[in-house]
Amino acid sequence: MDALATLATRTALPFLTEAEREASLNRMLADWDRQGPVWIFAYGSLIWHPEFEYDVKVRGTVYGFHRSLCLWSRIYRGTPERPGLVLGLEPGGCCCGVAFRLPATQVFEELKALWAREMTTGSYIPRWLDVRTQSQGVQARFPAIGFVMNRHASGYAGELERSTLLETLRTARGQRGSSAEYLLSTVKCLSEYGIHDRHLAHLAEEISIVATEPTSTFES
Repeated sequence: MDALATLATRTALPFLTEAEREASLNRMLADWDRQGPVWIFAYGSLIWHPEFEYDVKVRGTVYGFHRSLCLWSRIYRGTPERPGLVLGLEPGGCCCGVAFRLPATQVFEELKALWAREMTTGSYIPRWLDVRTQSQGVQARFPAIGFVMNRHASGYAGELERSTLLETLRTARGQRGSSAEYLLSTVKCLSEYGIHDRHLAHLAEEISIVATEPTSTFES
């Protein structure tokens, strides 16, 4: 096992049961009046692959958290032997993303499916985040559900050395594709919303450059 695999290999959290996910969702919606819509704040793959029905989407910003490749992915974007990386929200800074509005009549159905996707092992902590938007000079604020990184989860990668980060993005592949594809899709979709994440964009450039570099014909 190489250094990267050793770093990423830790005992995985057990999968949450359906009852545990339902209890988590019920706690999240404890103060919801069941009359108004519920917003979801997306900052990664939920932007370009939401998998839920919504009636409105707007660009928005959350303060106090930033987007980070800080979660090992052992199934979807990697394997247990060669984990990939996906995004989470970490404390500090701000994060521009997209907020999706769920109509009141669809909230439970859509969130139940979303919990099955995002809350499989408890790597994320669902929270109500304060989203700020601006359209044609008019500012608005509203609460939205966002998935914040659980730093106590076994899959938490923390702040990796850049060489480790790049090697992971270049080599890891799982059931839903590679970590590189995940990163490039996120950067592309953010750009379509006029959002520039400098850190992710630089990583995307580096792995793209390596992918297109010709193989050397020199022999030692």
